[in-house]
Amino acid sequence: MDSIKINNYYIHFNSECYKKLNAHLDNKNYSKIFVLVDENTHNFCLPKFLSEVITTVEIEIIEIESGEIHKNIDTCMGVWHALSDLEADRKSLMINLGGGVITDIGGFIASTFKRGIDYINVPTSLLAMVDASVGGKTGVDLGHLKNQIGVINAGEMVLIDTQFLSTLPHNQMRSGLAEMLKHGLIQSQDYWDRLDNVLSQDSHVMDNLIRESVIIKKDIVEKDPHENNLRKTLNYGHTLGHAIEAYFLENSNKNSLLHGEAVAIGMVLATYISHRLLGFDKNKCDAIKKVILDIFGKVSFNNTDFDPIIHLLKFDKKNEHGQINFVLLEDIGITKVNCQVDNDLILEAFDYYLS
Repeated sequence: MDSIKINNYYIHFNSECYKKLNAHLDNKNYSKIFVLVDENTHNFCLPKFLSEVITTVEIEIIEIESGEIHKNIDTCMGVWHALSDLEADRKSLMINLGGGVITDIGGFIASTFKRGIDYINVPTSLLAMVDASVGGKTGVDLGHLKNQIGVINAGEMVLIDTQFLSTLPHNQMRSGLAEMLKHGLIQSQDYWDRLDNVLSQDSHVMDNLIRESVIIKKDIVEKDPHENNLRKTLNYGHTLGHAIEAYFLENSNKNSLLHGEAVAIGMVLATYISHRLLGFDKNKCDAIKKVILDIFGKVSFNNTDFDPIIHLLKFDKKNEHGQINFVLLEDIGITKVNCQVDNDLILEAFDYYLS
């Protein structure tokens, strides 16, 4: 697959990844290379990755624990100390080999260590390939609040090797699919339609759909790199999705949700709200709900869950001047940002989801 240029860096695919990486390493003359992994990518992805790397530069492996619960400043502190202990300098390179947690936190660690060292993202999950590793957003959570601390700073390149997807459990593949579905809803009816039964498609079809998803995000990010307006559309389903994800993460009596699982709920809610506020077609709304629930199933909520979830909305990053801002749809591919939504309508949307 052809590489994709986005602002000042490239996204490379499959066999081209390692050609471009090795040429880059040969050209840049790094002092040391640090590969950030978690226990899963250390076991299942690192051996293949290292077998493709050709360099005489010393490579050190730094491992952190997997999971959103570890995407915090304490983990950063541990990695910053490890970098110092291993004598990293400003000519060092960090390679983030993993899913969205690794690419988010690794990019942030690299962007802030010694005021910034080079980094490369190698996303190994579907979610990271189509979303987390593209666009230069880095950061960590603040307690259970998602992505409150971070910077926008793109790496040297992104390397997408879809062979890593074979290491993923089904729920992780499903989680990434939520972001692809989102790209269809905010950008293209045709792309949305072609995602039907995507997880059962052969690898060639899947590779092309992944590349197209990356292009959708790339086109938006290039026009609005700092999320002043258009880039906000990439948060479709995320306002309530992030609040739901955070609420389930902080409650020990709830089974935590993967990012895509929470966003899938958020998209059903946002589509219903779009119907009520912007006249989004009800038949399309019902069809979208059916597609999402057929893939993700339905999550149970109690009446006592709704108020705390709504309370968490005030921490959403899109909020301005005390207003909670939603991204909504006038139609598939036609978005409207900075929409205000009454709490009663949010509760009505939950009733629709559960009905």
